Amino acid sequence: MPYDLSDKLVIGISSRALFDLEVENAIYDQQGVDAYAQYQRDHENDPLQPGTAFPLVKALLQLNELIADRRLVEVVVISRNTPDTGLRAFNAIAAHKLDISRAAFTGGGPTAPYLQAFKIDLFLSRDTGDVQEAIDAGVAAAQLYAAPLDYSAPDKQIRIAFDGDAVLFSAESERIFAEKGLEAFARHEQRHRKKAMKEGPFAKLLLALSAIQKQFPPAQCPVRIAIVTARNSPAHQRVIHTLRTWNVTVDEAFFLGGLNKAEVLQAFGAHMFFDDQEGHVQKAAVVVPSGRVPYKGGTLEGARVARVRAGKSGTP
Repeated sequence: MPYDLSDKLVIGISSRALFDLEVENAIYDQQGVDAYAQYQRDHENDPLQPGTAFPLVKALLQLNELIADRRLVEVVVISRNTPDTGLRAFNAIAAHKLDISRAAFTGGGPTAPYLQAFKIDLFLSRDTGDVQEAIDAGVAAAQLYAAPLDYSAPDKQIRIAFDGDAVLFSAESERIFAEKGLEAFARHEQRHRKKAMKEGPFAKLLLALSAIQKQFPPAQCPVRIAIVTARNSPAHQRVIHTLRTWNVTVDEAFFLGGLNKAEVLQAFGAHMFFDDQEGHVQKAAVVVPSGRVPYKGGTLEGARVARVRAGKSGTP
């Protein structure tokens, strides 16, 4: 019988997101593919340090040790490396004792076509283009920023934090803010406060994590989920009604009304934070591992920039 991935949370990850390969990436950018390939061969047995997603991946894989005879999570390396240059990543996986045995090395070709084949629920990469292609293909994906210098992962618990609009929820409400301003956004959300929002790119991931949570008694659940959003009262009401409609209970929610998210995320101790706005991710990435979720088509960020340049700032 073929191995079935459909009943598991499947994470696709680039080797550069899993390990610190910034020196190698600079060689590729500055000297070309041949110099990069030779460097990887010359150093294929040298240890690689953890990258931005390493703490999250390690913690997720440990879930497989908590339920007998059932794997909850699989991790697949999805990389533009060739099989030859990808050998170094698998040597590092073995050295760090990560339970990862599957990979797709596309030899410089696009990675997005293989995400559906591997049933990927979440794709993590440092490459903007690969992430945008994944989002456009309907797969939850995030461009990871450099790992924070002084980050220490929480013990015995996985903590994942999400922004709301254009991440968990559709971009409909945020588009109203981006194009028409804060007052129009507030009126719209008050009018639709009991109407569930449509699913955003990370909604299915939230549902998958919620399903994992339900495998454990609440007091012993190793997965903790938070929403950290710039929304505030009364716009918070629609978030609550949406989660109820989806039959999802998040552990913590922070309605910040424009306050800096970084301090809350540091206090929460997130293994990973997902947000669609570059400014929020840049600040958060200083204290916790963070990834930007590019909205399909890239239209929202352009609308926000236009409003800022026009002097029409504000926070939904």
